[in-house]
Amino acid sequence: MTAEIVELTDATTGSTAEIAVNLGFNCYRFRAADANRGAGPPIEVLHSHPEFTAGGQRPSGSGIPILFPFPGRIPGTTFAWQGRSYELEPGDPLGNAIHGFVLRRPWRVIEQRADRVVGQFHAWQDDPGLRDRWPADFRITATYSLAKGTLRMHYRIENPCEVDLPCGLGTHPYFRLPLGGPAADDCLVRLPVTARWELNQMLPTGHRLELDDAAAYRAGRRFGELVLDDVFTGLAFEQGRFAAAIDDPAAGRSVGIRFDATFPHCVVYTPPHRTAICIEPYSCVPGGFALAASRPELGLRIVPPGAQFEATVEISCRMVDPQN
Repeated sequence: MTAEIVELTDATTGSTAEIAVNLGFNCYRFRAADANRGAGPPIEVLHSHPEFTAGGQRPSGSGIPILFPFPGRIPGTTFAWQGRSYELEPGDPLGNAIHGFVLRRPWRVIEQRADRVVGQFHAWQDDPGLRDRWPADFRITATYSLAKGTLRMHYRIENPCEVDLPCGLGTHPYFRLPLGGPAADDCLVRLPVTARWELNQMLPTGHRLELDDAAAYRAGRRFGELVLDDVFTGLAFEQGRFAAAIDDPAAGRSVGIRFDATFPHCVVYTPPHRTAICIEPYSCVPGGFALAASRPELGLRIVPPGAQFEATVEISCRMVDPQN
């Protein structure tokens, strides 16, 4: 299936973004100029499989997959909710469902202009088969916009159903490494986090572990030292925003991600190919639905009929002082 592509352009800086509408409304390419000065040519920020737009690739392996109605894994492929079981789609090598439904399905464009596009997926209308796979209908609307070199993503989740909607939202951006310098291993990853959730076979136990090296994560750890597929929490929010960054000292560039408090958890993943790192905002602990009834800090959302919630993520690039 060949991708239906929308391209956005920021006329002030020359930054561009490309979104594959029928491949999960995935922004698989972002060429960013300096968000502050617009200096220098735009750089490629995101990693994507070279054949992603031809279809047939793993939908969670490129660009910025959107993860809903559950980010991460649910144990096995059966989801039990309020006395009923729902058969999910198998997804990972461990036999678990993973990352929800919307990243694998075509969306619809409902608004478009040169620097902004709005897409929507309405579960029971766009894929009636989802009636048997999740407890409630849902509508997710995503907006991509480009301004001053910053890619802004806004998400609105609505419950058009007559029963409660249990859910979690996440995104899965793959940040390309290095950022123009000679070595990915020398890039620094800055994460202001203080704890992580213990995992067993990639599923949470519900045990929160404080980080002994939180100061090192905040200051910046070398990518070459990191092998991660971890769920971090204890995120440091300033003025309602969490900010993480990847610095390439040799190139004098930094790519940053900022998101709002809808996302109190953050998965950080270093793919085996070592040409990218994922810094993934999550509204809930992946796989924690079974624990969430008595653990509100795990973040499961129960959206009542007719209600909604919103979330925002921003990605930008800026020039920094190169290493001497």
